Order: sequence, then structure tokens, then C-alpha cells
Amino acid sequence: MPELPEVETVRRGLARVLEGRRLVRVEQRRPDLRIPFPERFAQRLTGRTVVGLARRAKYLLIELDNAEVLIAHLGMSGRMVIAGGNGPPPSPHDHVVFETDDGRRVVYNDARRFGLMTLVDRADLDTHPLMAGLAPDPLDAVFDGPFLAARLAGRHTPIKPALLDQRVVAGIGNIYACEALWRARLSPRRLAATVTGRRADALAKALREAVTEAIEAGGSSLRDYVQADGELGYFQHRWAVYDREGVKCPGCRCGGTVRRIVQANRSTFYCPARQR
Repeated sequence: MPELPEVETVRRGLARVLEGRRLVRVEQRRPDLRIPFPERFAQRLTGRTVVGLARRAKYLLIELDNAEVLIAHLGMSGRMVIAGGNGPPPSPHDHVVFETDDGRRVVYNDARRFGLMTLVDRADLDTHPLMAGLAPDPLDAVFDGPFLAARLAGRHTPIKPALLDQRVVAGIGNIYACEALWRARLSPRRLAATVTGRRADALAKALREAVTEAIEAGGSSLRDYVQADGELGYFQHRWAVYDREGVKCPGCRCGGTVRRIVQANRSTFYCPARQR
């Protein structure tokens, strides 16, 4: 599933072609994705001008000139790509097509249909069920060690699954939780409530640095993800531990080897010699 860096990369790519443009045609090719499309979805979007693109956690927020917001989630396999150029050829999994007043087309493709799109009044965005309860993400100004420690206080689950809870820190999934814990030298088995003080400072810093570097590299292309222009991301080439089982711990004199364990039905990759 695309995580914060991948969604932010897509947002930046789409902003260049959608912001300030009027949607002259919107084609909806099926009645639902993970949830049904809103009534008159295509008609409500047609003729509207995109005034801005934002992101909250793993959600894209397309702000319209009528004070509505299109909330989009890419799910497991969703892509929002600019048609033509390096983008993929037409596919039976192209479910929504947006055409702008300058002739550009943005296509939403989703083979598994685990993504979603819905419309909400901007005034109701913060209380919408998809948004309510989401924590700040590592790029938010309030996100630091004390903030993270407060979110983890009293949690007697391992730190790795705790980081996947969007009420603790938004936008983080399996890849960046593993990578940040490696950077912070924290074991994924450590109880979340024990991540305080210097440990929380180190983890907050590691989360911020990991997602920032991933955005700069265009995200991590794992199976389905591509950037808005159809290009692959490149951060997967910088992974220290994720999907590196059996490899020597990189850039470190600990002498350890990356190990894989399963936590909360998800694979966790870490170096037990480095991470305590």
C-alpha cells in the first residue's frame, strides 16, 4: 500500500497539472471501488475548478471551487497518473478519468479496487469518518520526540505495530516503520510505552528523515506504485532492512544480519544486533 512518501509524491505531480484547471469532463466507469462513489459523482465534479491539492496521512485531498473536497485513497494497487508521456497504456482497470480545460487527462487505475473516492464539504472535512482521529504525520510541525512519547504512553504493544496505528502517527506503514526503527536503533519488539526521552527523540527524527528522503527519491516502487508521471520511485534502492532478510546490516559495524519476524500479521525486518 502506498505510504506517506508515495502519496505526497503523487500529490506534487498532480498539483502541476490540476491546480487552477477546470475539469471539463469526468468519466466514472464503475459504480464503486472499496465503497460506492457518491451520487452524481461525475456530474458534481464536471465544470469545477481545482483550487488546491493537499494530503492528510495517506489521503489525497483535491480542493474544489465550490467548497467541496474530493478525498481519494489509493488502496493497495491504485494509481493516479497523467495520461500520455511515460504513463501506462489504457487499461480495463482505468476506473475514473479526469480531463482538464487544457486537454490534460488524469487517470485513476486500480486493479484490486481497494482504493476509494468520495466528496465532502470542506467545512466537514475534519469530522469526516475518514479524517477524524488521524494523528499528525512526521512532517507536521508539532511532530517531535515529546509528542511521539505522549502518543505512545500506556501502550503495552510492541513499537512496530504501534507505529502502524494512524491514531499514533499518520501516514506510516510497514516500510517506513521498519526503516525508521533501524535508523533509531530501536528493536521492533520493544514495548511502545518504553519509547520515551532520547529514544522518542531519535525515533521522531528517524521517521521524519526517512519519509523526507523517500519523497526526494520519488517514493518506493513496490509492485504497483508509480509516480503521477508514470515513473518508478527509487527509494527501494536505499532500504536498509525492509525486504532485506539475510543481508548483512548495512553501513554498521554491529556485525548483525537482517532478520524477518511477523508482528500483527505483518512482516517486520530488523537487525537484532543493532536494534535494542
